[in-house]
Amino acid sequence: MKKIKPWLSAMRLRTLPLSVSGIILGTCFAYYNGHFSWWVLVLAILTTMSLQILSNLANDYGDGVKGTDNNERVGPERAIQSGAITPERMLEAIKFNIVIVIILTFSLIWAAFGPNEFLLLLLFVTLGGMSVYAALNYTMGDSPYGYKALGDVFVFIFFGLISTLGSYLLYTKTIDHLTFLPGIALGFLSVGVLNLNNMRDIQSDENSGKITLAVKLGLKKAKIYHNLLIVGAMLLTIIFSVLYYVVPYNFLYLISFIPFIVHLKKINNARDSKDFDSQLKVLALSTFLFSLLLGIGYILY
Repeated sequence: MKKIKPWLSAMRLRTLPLSVSGIILGTCFAYYNGHFSWWVLVLAILTTMSLQILSNLANDYGDGVKGTDNNERVGPERAIQSGAITPERMLEAIKFNIVIVIILTFSLIWAAFGPNEFLLLLLFVTLGGMSVYAALNYTMGDSPYGYKALGDVFVFIFFGLISTLGSYLLYTKTIDHLTFLPGIALGFLSVGVLNLNNMRDIQSDENSGKITLAVKLGLKKAKIYHNLLIVGAMLLTIIFSVLYYVVPYNFLYLISFIPFIVHLKKINNARDSKDFDSQLKVLALSTFLFSLLLGIGYILY
């Protein structure tokens, strides 16, 4: 158990619900339009989770070898930072995880399209490669985009748009305007989770040369940015529900606005890193709840 615990910690399993939020939304909207496959759902969830774990391991490795994870950092101690896992072993785990991602990605694509949809198959092979690149290069390599204040852009694209629109495409083989606003809203909320993490680490990141958007903005403006992301996601979803109204269940997601509002109040009153750290799980789980309720609201009719 002592050998397994550091690996479970490095995988950051608590981040997995957020990673599958787009899969839930895309699946529910596909089901609403008469398309569903258990094989596609299971493989999409497994592929997304394996990519998230790959990203977490790569993040631990990148920040660990660069010295970004140090004693100034608040939050759970990282595996390389603590010495529980050596950089060499972490790199081996990353390579093994890439193999798992490749196997799951091709299994998912084959289950969704088979041999008859070559262009879609090629598209998702490309998206899979881009996802692996994004997972690895957030903190790894000589020029990681996470150190250039570009993490927010990548999170918005992959956790919001690609996750939601892509999962819908797996079932239906088409892109539908129905998924655009929910995908953007989920992207905003996912960026909010990253921004919250970056506000927590703003001082240690700046001291170690990791330039995040929060570092560029400063804490005061980063809080304003955070409010815009969460409130923007809420407003976009309300607009979506009005435009695509079918039944009252479509507004079921309003329940998730309660923890969002409470969260924003706490963030606006936050004074130190621990205040931000305590809200990470809250926002991630609230975003998962939001996706679940929004999706369910369109299959209960």
